[in-house]
Amino acid sequence: MHRFSICLASLIVATSARAADILQPLATETAVAPRISGYGELYLGGLRFVGDDYTTRAGGGALRVNISFAQRWNLQGDLTYDRIWGHYDALDETRGAIHGFYRDPDRFAAGIFAAYTSVGESGVTVNNYAVGPEAQLYLGNLTLYGQASVGQLTISDFHGDQWGVRAVARYFVRKNFRLDAELDFNRTDYDGTNEDVVGAAVQAMYRFDETPLAVFGRYEFERRKFETSTQDLRANKVVIGLRASFGSDSLFDEDRNGATMDTYRPASVVNTK
Repeated sequence: MHRFSICLASLIVATSARAADILQPLATETAVAPRISGYGELYLGGLRFVGDDYTTRAGGGALRVNISFAQRWNLQGDLTYDRIWGHYDALDETRGAIHGFYRDPDRFAAGIFAAYTSVGESGVTVNNYAVGPEAQLYLGNLTLYGQASVGQLTISDFHGDQWGVRAVARYFVRKNFRLDAELDFNRTDYDGTNEDVVGAAVQAMYRFDETPLAVFGRYEFERRKFETSTQDLRANKVVIGLRASFGSDSLFDEDRNGATMDTYRPASVVNTK
């Protein structure tokens, strides 16, 4: 009887231990919470049209928030504001955009975006919408970003159909030191008369280690030409700015896991796309 009791107790202990081993993975299993990250930034600088003796002031800001869910699916929202003022009548541009995309942080990101823009100038309101695909390719320290769009521009009761393409390269010298180069082409068809806008930009950004703060400097060039005109309008813009990020450890982490998408912001706050 004593021997039977010892065997029974040993069996109960062994069974309990085995059950604990079986249930342990379930007890430690937790759901992956969505990752929320983004940044806000402000900039200030000046803009000058080629052939003009006056430099007008330029300023603005942006807020971008990205939500990563189901491991690799992302939803990002953007809100930007740009203004030029000074010698000429003030121009204001407010833009909202949303991006939905799939991302493998070691290889690529791909999805679609939709943007709406409103521009105001001396009582004239300009509205624009654009939609299109976008993709990023991750090659070590290099990010290549391509974007295309179609949309419509409305000036009072006048409408123009638009299409455009955009290419961006971001190179990370270090995880918190980023260099950018950008090219953009946009065409607006005003009932058979085309207006072409070519934009180019270079930028350097540095984020202070172990902090959310970064500083940047940016140069933009823009050329605008009507098909029926022999002259074109050219603008040069130089700005400096401050960025504050959240939910990311570095500029590189932000690029591969955070709010990495954006849209073209014209230098002269006239073209909208």
